[in-house]
Amino acid sequence: MITTSNLSKKYAGKQVLNIESLEIPKGQSFGLVGNNGAGKTTYFSLLLDLIQPTTGHIKSNDIQVNQSEDWKPFTSAFIDESFLIGYLTAEEYFYFIGELRGQNKADVDNLVSQFEDFFHGEILGQKKYLRDLSKGNQKKAGIVAALIGNPEVIVLDEPFANLDPTTQIRLKGIIKDLAEKQGVTVLISSHDLMHVTDVCERIVVLEKGEVVKDLKTSEATLKELEVHFSN
Repeated sequence: MITTSNLSKKYAGKQVLNIESLEIPKGQSFGLVGNNGAGKTTYFSLLLDLIQPTTGHIKSNDIQVNQSEDWKPFTSAFIDESFLIGYLTAEEYFYFIGELRGQNKADVDNLVSQFEDFFHGEILGQKKYLRDLSKGNQKKAGIVAALIGNPEVIVLDEPFANLDPTTQIRLKGIIKDLAEKQGVTVLISSHDLMHVTDVCERIVVLEKGEVVKDLKTSEATLKELEVHFSN
């Protein structure tokens, strides 16, 4: 589904990412972990064609993302609140995203209604602009917007940050359902090793822009990651 080949990114001559080869099959829940500056957000930015690679490329469903836009209809993402439109209410934003993805208002209403417990009564019907919501509620709106239009690939950067424990648990259920029951390829970066081992069947560790571990998640994975990051 997603193939990375000889990919590198340099800023002012300094290399921040260097991945020779990485394959992510369809329907995999894939976790990317690493310390600040490891290259996680850079990789996602390259995958979403937000920045250009220095060398190499990423293909999604055999489409080279920096040469064609044909990957966009089946891909969605929430990286940070810059993906939101601050002067819209949550409902207006959901309808806007729905329109981009060929969904009518009824389609959007039907999807959004499935996440009322995730919103916890703090998003819908509030007559509040997205910019006036808390960071956590902005994140909830952004994550649900990323689910509109039945995407095949969903990219979430630090989805658990700024969320309360109840919402984190609900989000874990949403992510597991996407990959296990709906066959969606879900890519997640996180600093929270426990959450990422809970929801991802595979975890790749980046260090200074390079892959240093590629693990199939098991009962031993959390301990292995903790040992790695404590050294």
